[in-house]
Amino acid sequence: MNRTMDISVVVPLYNEEESLQELYAWIERVMNSNGLSYEVIFVNDGSTDHSWEIIKDLSKKYKTVHGIKFRRNYGKSPALFCGFEKAQGDVVITMDADLQDSPEEIPELYRMITEEGYDLVSGWKKKRYDPLSKTIPTKLFNATARKVSGIKNLHDFNCGLKAYRLDVVKNIEVYGEMHRYIPYIAKNAGFNKIGEKIVHHQTRKFGKTKFGGWNRFFNGYLDLISLWFLSTFGIKPMHFFGLLGSLMFIFGFISVVIVGASKLYNMYHGIPYRLVTDSPYFYLSLTAMIIGTQLFLAGFLGELITRNAPERNRYQIETTI
Repeated sequence: MNRTMDISVVVPLYNEEESLQELYAWIERVMNSNGLSYEVIFVNDGSTDHSWEIIKDLSKKYKTVHGIKFRRNYGKSPALFCGFEKAQGDVVITMDADLQDSPEEIPELYRMITEEGYDLVSGWKKKRYDPLSKTIPTKLFNATARKVSGIKNLHDFNCGLKAYRLDVVKNIEVYGEMHRYIPYIAKNAGFNKIGEKIVHHQTRKFGKTKFGGWNRFFNGYLDLISLWFLSTFGIKPMHFFGLLGSLMFIFGFISVVIVGASKLYNMYHGIPYRLVTDSPYFYLSLTAMIIGTQLFLAGFLGELITRNAPERNRYQIETTI
């Protein structure tokens, strides 16, 4: 397929009516001054303000504006997923709609992808203008993500301003709240050349952040554990559940044998003994065997249903432009 478009800009948004026109005008100015062909895909994630009306007005004035409207609020990951599906540019840029991400960074991000050969370039907001309730969880989150993912050169996994080679967004799946870990997802998909660029972070001009700091940290931690587990055992759950279940069963079986052998030994030598069922170790051993069997069966069932969730990334889109 022949593509003539340089850049697709995907902008997920929720109740950002004040900033949309200014954001598009800024993107247009940057693109035109650098001679780049482009499209801007606004993904309206169930906004309750006038964001969609503004997107419709922009699309009537400019052929470069496209829109996707969700019937309800799904979250940032679904918005990115649907935007990635529609993107056509050789390089895909994602950015937030709140004007805290500067479109002036786009040309350099584009150059790093096209000339330096990066698969993905993530922005790093080295100097932030967020409250402590957001910056402290962010630092803890990023330190954990670096450790678990093995991507040591990234300092800001959750930065909304990123650039991707088109092949990357067409070959990864972003769902739930996994947008925080797109570099990790891309790495697991075989896109290993991941870079970082320090970007300018601006103060929020309108409204307030839609995402809580500590809540985001705890949810992100759970998502990270889920992603690590899926990337490690996602296509081979029996390796985890089967091994753990087998160890539990073997431990329980050996314990039962020891309890029974102890009684037989006492009987043979005329030593007073008590019934096996009077020993708490018998019930602990039996419980371990049952749990081990259940874990083994869980691994077997996991093998049968591995990654077969056809409804996982199906969202109710009301209309598109």
